[in-house]
Amino acid sequence: MDSPPPDVATDSADPATPLRPGLAAALVFVSSGAVLVLEIVALRLVGPYIGVTLQTNSAVIGVALAAIAYGTWIGGRIADRRDPRPLLPAALVLAGITTAITLPLVRYAGELLRGSAVVGILLLTMVAIVLPAALLSAVTPLVIKLQLGDLNRTGEVVGKLSSIGTLGAITATLGTGFFLVATLPSSVIMMTLALLLGGSGIALGVYLHRTRPPAATATATATGGGAAPGGRTGTATRSAVAVIGLLAVGLAVAAPDPCDVETEYHCATVQADPDRGSGRLLLLNSARHSYVDLDDPTHLEFAYTKWIGAALDVTAPPGEPLDALHLGGGGFTMPRYLSATRPGTRNTVYEIDGGLVDLGVRELDVQPGPDLAVVVGDARILVTDLPTDSVDVVVGDAFGHLVVPWHLATREMAAEIRRVIRPGGSYLQNVIDYPPLRFIQAEVATVAAEFPEVALITRPGASTRLSGSNFVILAADRPLPLDEVRARLTASVGAEFDLLAGDELTDFVAGAQPLTDDYAPVDQLLVAP
Repeated sequence: MDSPPPDVATDSADPATPLRPGLAAALVFVSSGAVLVLEIVALRLVGPYIGVTLQTNSAVIGVALAAIAYGTWIGGRIADRRDPRPLLPAALVLAGITTAITLPLVRYAGELLRGSAVVGILLLTMVAIVLPAALLSAVTPLVIKLQLGDLNRTGEVVGKLSSIGTLGAITATLGTGFFLVATLPSSVIMMTLALLLGGSGIALGVYLHRTRPPAATATATATGGGAAPGGRTGTATRSAVAVIGLLAVGLAVAAPDPCDVETEYHCATVQADPDRGSGRLLLLNSARHSYVDLDDPTHLEFAYTKWIGAALDVTAPPGEPLDALHLGGGGFTMPRYLSATRPGTRNTVYEIDGGLVDLGVRELDVQPGPDLAVVVGDARILVTDLPTDSVDVVVGDAFGHLVVPWHLATREMAAEIRRVIRPGGSYLQNVIDYPPLRFIQAEVATVAAEFPEVALITRPGASTRLSGSNFVILAADRPLPLDEVRARLTASVGAEFDLLAGDELTDFVAGAQPLTDDYAPVDQLLVAP
């Protein structure tokens, strides 16, 4: 009798006995969907430490695809050498365990990699995704191997299960993005998924043991192998899973949590200022976003808010109320400032994050009313619905982590803003950039393509491209009151500012091209070449 060729399974498996079609479909559907849940939640887990930028999104997608590719390949390779039946429960249980420990691992590793560049982003996303996603991706080829009892139906079996896996991924993507993230903290989603995967693996192991073909059971008994998941080995497995699960929960509880509140878009924290009893600092994804004095709305802590305040002070006669539109709410510092310095001002705030608005109402003295209308939604869409010549001033202070969302930084957006500003009104935009300052150059060129008068405020030396900084762009359809702005800035911040205009600003822009809806690589411009 010829010996079997290398790498061909010779154990007790009965390849002619596939799984029930419904069970096979459920396993592929659930495992594929779980990978997408992990991918979407991973972005929430790593965001507080490395930001939510195009690079972070790209890293999460790329790492997830790599995990799927390697998991599928390894799963298929093992399926050709081993009986897939005991491997399926093991894959689910291990996926549950690795999912459970992902949360504490990301939180501890995130503290070490906080603010990292490309390498740190890739490392943290790998910690968040690789192991559980690879294990779950191995399920589909294991199931397919069991279902291939008739080679004449290979295409049908593979095609059907692949489509079911894709349907599971789509369902999980929509369900997580539209429902889970909006209703549950990331930690709850991860731990619930871990329990479901681990429990499903144990239940599947028990089921497969009870329905194991008699011939396979006899062979396994004769050889002393194949201990049943429901027997002593199964009991030991469940005990190990329970211990590891409890350990993971303990680590998750002990791990540093960077969030007071997890909204749909941000990990938000409000900190009291130890040096100013009524001061509150709002951190979004660990970045210092806003400062609010609950007792004194005219107090502006950050330099860039003082620059905006100085420009607002001279945009109209003192005390005259304005119709002001704010793109981005954050801590609502500037709407409160305008209401205090110009009583009767009608502030409209477009804030995409409803959870952040709720946090402001609870902890930052945000009081919607006649002088403050808060609209939850995307500023780009909402601005297009405004009537022409309907506001006196627009303040742009919207950020995704430290980056102005690209669709709010284009010439088309600037054109919409100019359309809604009344003649003689002004546009103020806060921007953050780092050397070599390519983004702020492009953004100034973008605004200047629509507004005939533009100036730039920043801290001393920032325009020399030696360090990062906030920049505030001033724009209008009439000559800017630069002397008055300079006087107000001197009164509020002393010599801690540069005001660029005319030829000096033209030299700074250095021929940068405006950003458009067709080409606005904002994230790439913020990264040094």
